[in-house]
Amino acid sequence: MIMTQSDRLEVARSAVETHGQAEVAKRIGRSSSAVSLVLAGKYAGNPDKILERIVAEFSNETVNCPILGEIALADCLEARQRAELPFFPSSGQTTELYQTCPTCKYNGGKS
Repeated sequence: MIMTQSDRLEVARSAVETHGQAEVAKRIGRSSSAVSLVLAGKYAGNPDKILERIVAEFSNETVNCPILGEIALADCLEARQRAELPFFPSSGQTTELYQTCPTCKYNGGKS
């Protein structure tokens, strides 16, 4: 199930309450101020990527990957990052991910 924006904000608030804003920011590779602005609804950019990273790090959210099947959102983010690197065909699965991730609905695509 794909979480709503409200669900993602709730996960983010809970993570900050449990682990602290600085720790949440550190674990997702963003600044503490960016996390604060997202939670306050004042982030100037699109908060989706920050919320997605928080959900991937602090929840058990899964996605139905067209290549790998049901996987953790964190694994999906990792596969997307690998697909952005220069192509190195180490396996058929790597090739499929490289071709599919950029257009996948979980990566903002339309498939």
